[in-house]
Amino acid sequence: MNRLPLRARVLSECFRSKSLDPVAVVEHSLAQIESHKHLNAFVRVSSEKALEQAKQSKDRHDANSPKSVLDGVTIAVKDNFCTKGIHTTCASRMLQNFIPTYDATVVERLQAHGAVIVGKTNLDQFGMGSGCIDSIFGPTRNNWSEDTNDDRFRIAGGSSGGSAVAVAAGLCYAALGSDTGGSTRNPASYCGIVGLKPTYGLVSRHGLIPLVNSMDVPGIMTRTVDDCASVLNAVAGPDVYDSTTVKRPFESIAPLEKQMSLKGVQIGIPIEYHCDGLEKEVLETWTVIADMLESAGATVKAVPLPNTASSIFVYSILNQCEVASNMSRYDGIEYGHRSQEDSSTEQLYARTRAEGFNGVVKNRILSGNYFLLRENYDKYFQKALKVRRLIADDFVRAFKEVDVLLTPTTLSEAPLYKDFVQSNNRDQCAVQDFCTQPANMAGIPAISIPIRLSSRQLPISLQLMGDHFTERNLLQVASWIEKQVDFVANYS
Repeated sequence: MNRLPLRARVLSECFRSKSLDPVAVVEHSLAQIESHKHLNAFVRVSSEKALEQAKQSKDRHDANSPKSVLDGVTIAVKDNFCTKGIHTTCASRMLQNFIPTYDATVVERLQAHGAVIVGKTNLDQFGMGSGCIDSIFGPTRNNWSEDTNDDRFRIAGGSSGGSAVAVAAGLCYAALGSDTGGSTRNPASYCGIVGLKPTYGLVSRHGLIPLVNSMDVPGIMTRTVDDCASVLNAVAGPDVYDSTTVKRPFESIAPLEKQMSLKGVQIGIPIEYHCDGLEKEVLETWTVIADMLESAGATVKAVPLPNTASSIFVYSILNQCEVASNMSRYDGIEYGHRSQEDSSTEQLYARTRAEGFNGVVKNRILSGNYFLLRENYDKYFQKALKVRRLIADDFVRAFKEVDVLLTPTTLSEAPLYKDFVQSNNRDQCAVQDFCTQPANMAGIPAISIPIRLSSRQLPISLQLMGDHFTERNLLQVASWIEKQVDFVANYS
C-alpha cells in the first residue's frame, strides 16, 4: 500500500531544505485519500481549505519562518470536533447538516502551529462503539484487512476508526480522535499506529461534542511516538473556554531522538489484565516486551488492581447516565435534525429523536434515564461513582510502587467484521474496552504502541499507563520500546 514515506519531523526538515514543499505534500495526500475511498476513513475532505493552508505554509517556509515542526503537516480530524465552516456530523442523521461557526480549541491550536487540516474522519455515531461500524456513512475498513470486500474485512476499531485508518494507510501524518473508554487506543491497536490518551484536563475539550463529560479526552494518533509528542506539544495546555483544563502551562516535550536509560524505571504488570479472552499471541507479545524491559535494566513486577473486574460495568452505567443527559439537547428546536411532525411539541421531540438517532444511541439514552430514576439513583449511579473511586484508588496505590504499567491494549488482533457484528454494541464494548476504559475512569494518561504483526499479518499492540501528568515519562518509555521493535519498518 502506498503510504506517505516520511515522519512529520523528517518532513519538516525536507520543507526546510526545500526538497519538498507543503503544496505538493497536500496534493499527494488528497490524491491518496481519493484512491483509498474504499476504506471509508474520511466522511468529508476539505480540499480547498487544505490547499489554501498549504500555500500559506509554503510561503512561510520560503521565507524561512515556519510556525513549528507541524507547519505544512497534514492532519485529519474526527468528525465530532467542531470545525468552522465544515460540516460536523458525529456520523449521525441528527447533525447531518450541522456546520459549526467556530473551531474546537485543539483544531484551532493545530492550525496556529501551521498544520493543514485535510478533512473529517468516520466514527461510530456520537462516538458510541468500538468498531467504527455504526455510522450513517457506513463502516470503516481496516487497511490491514486481507480482503476489503463485502463483510470479509477487518474492523478498524472505534470509535475513532476513521482517524486510525487515515494515519495507518498514509493518508495523513496525524489525526485527532476522542477517547472516552479507549476510542483512540482501541483503533490504534488494530491499525498498528500510536494512540495517546492524555491526562484528563491536559487538553481542552472545548469544541469536542460531548459523550461522557467526566471521561472524554481528545486523543492523538500518529505513526511514531515522536510525532505524537509533537502534536501534544501543539494542543496541550490551559484553555479559558474549558474550566476542566489544568491552569498551569504545559511544558513542551523535547524530541524523543535520544535513547533513554531504563535503569531504575519501575514497570508494573497488572495481574487482573491476564483475563479470559486474551489471545495467545497477545499474551506472548506482552511477555516478550516485559522481558525486554527487564533485560535493559528496568524493574518489572506484578501489581494488583483488584477493582478492574468491576470497571467495565461501572463504566457502562456512568457512560449511559451521562449520555442520557448530553443527548437531551437534541430536540429539533435549536439545531440539528428537525422532524416534519407538527401535531404537538412532545411529538416533535419524539419524532426528531426517533429519526435522528440510531438504535445504539437510543438504547443508551433509555438505559441512562432508567439508572437516573429516583428509585434507582442510589442503587446504580451513586454506587457506580463509589466503585469508580475505588478503581482510581487502585491506580494511586500502584503508582506508589511503579512508574509505568504495561498491559495489552486489546485482547486480540482486529476481528473480522462478519464476526464482530454477531454481538450487540454493549457486548462489543465490554470485550474491546476491557483494558482501556480503566484509564478513563481514573483520568490517567495511556498510550497504545504497535509491537509486531501476528501470524495473520495483523498488528498486535501494547498499552502503557502512567500517573497523572506523566506524559513525558510515558512517551520516553514508549519511544524506547518503539526503537527496539521497529514496527514502523512495516510501513516502508
